[in-house]
Amino acid sequence: MEAIDRSAMLGMFGGAAVLALFAGAAPVWAAPAPAAFTMWHDPGCGCCLEWARRIEAAFGRRLTIIESRDMGAVKRSHGVPADLQSCHTASIGGYAVEGHVPPADLRRLIASRNRAIRGLAVPGMPAGSPGMDVGHAMREPYSVYAFGKGRPSVFASHNRAR
Repeated sequence: MEAIDRSAMLGMFGGAAVLALFAGAAPVWAAPAPAAFTMWHDPGCGCCLEWARRIEAAFGRRLTIIESRDMGAVKRSHGVPADLQSCHTASIGGYAVEGHVPPADLRRLIASRNRAIRGLAVPGMPAGSPGMDVGHAMREPYSVYAFGKGRPSVFASHNRAR
């Protein structure tokens, strides 16, 4: 079988036809685009699903939920620092979201379009945070941390005595 070079193909079919044929084709080596509104969680964790319901209500759209048995890999792929990790990880509005971040804090970050921040995190599972407030009378103080370039910093604080 004889090979046809690119110029011969363009000549046979016309440049426009060949370009149209391949215009929508993505290179096979391209990585898939990160999911814009997705949460990964361990299948055994129910508080994550409650947090997801809060996010869906706040943003008015469905959050894609993916069960993962290797949450460590998910967290590493989203750049979540080890000391800020919690039970679930999400990708929302171009930012990584770790744990029980309140929807209002996430909205504020997205509106700021601050690209020095890679994401927000609520380490652990503090009582009184979104998803951890169902059936709990206790509301412990907690902070939401911004992480990205440099050291993490407090983005917001909640349930503090006034």
